[in-house]
Amino acid sequence: MFIFRKLIQITKVQSPCFLLSIPILLFLHSCIEISDDLTIHNDGTGTFKYVVNLSSSKVKINSILALDSLDGKKVPKISEIKQMIDEYKTKLENKEGIHRVKVESDFSNFILRFQCDFDDVQSLQKAIKEIVIEKDKQQEIKEINHTWLDWEENKLIRSVPTLTQQTTKRLKSEDLTRLKEGTYISVTRFDKPIEKCDNNSAKISPNKTACMIKTNTYSLVNNLSILENTIYLSTSKTPQ
Repeated sequence: MFIFRKLIQITKVQSPCFLLSIPILLFLHSCIEISDDLTIHNDGTGTFKYVVNLSSSKVKINSILALDSLDGKKVPKISEIKQMIDEYKTKLENKEGIHRVKVESDFSNFILRFQCDFDDVQSLQKAIKEIVIEKDKQQEIKEINHTWLDWEENKLIRSVPTLTQQTTKRLKSEDLTRLKEGTYISVTRFDKPIEKCDNNSAKISPNKTACMIKTNTYSLVNNLSILENTIYLSTSKTPQ
């Protein structure tokens, strides 16, 4: 189960802060699908979308939520989770450079969707980091200072913070199965066409304005560099 905590660490420092409201117990006992979708316009403004999908494990999640505690941890009620999501949404709305924050939660299928617009990638990272720090005042998170988005006029660097690598050999077979069944999809979109990507696993769309990296959570926790990518854009103003 410790390996799932590592996955939470990864998402904490490069994902919307509303994920902090999702009990870690649901991640530990579920098959998870995560997708991030980042759009950056020519002027540096953009939109960030993030989806966490636990629908394939909704029967198991419902059984967990019916308990008072699990693995020595209190299991919150859905009403408590909803309240925390609303609190983080309000905090993010009040951050400088962040606009039009939307959070949709489907507790029938356990799917959470997040979206916000930002003035620049610095504002996006700063807002998320500030809220994570506010939440974990008593816990030092060294990775929080990592710059996971670096945008220049025709180049974007997406990176993942270096976390202490831990072997999966100690995992139970059922935990390994969950990891291998889980997916993480990362999409980056632009106004200009993409010339090339440094990550050989990245797939560029036919119109060359988007690229995608898809992996499973097992591969991700064993090799964080899977999601790292430097994307170079054409100097053209419109897609060819």
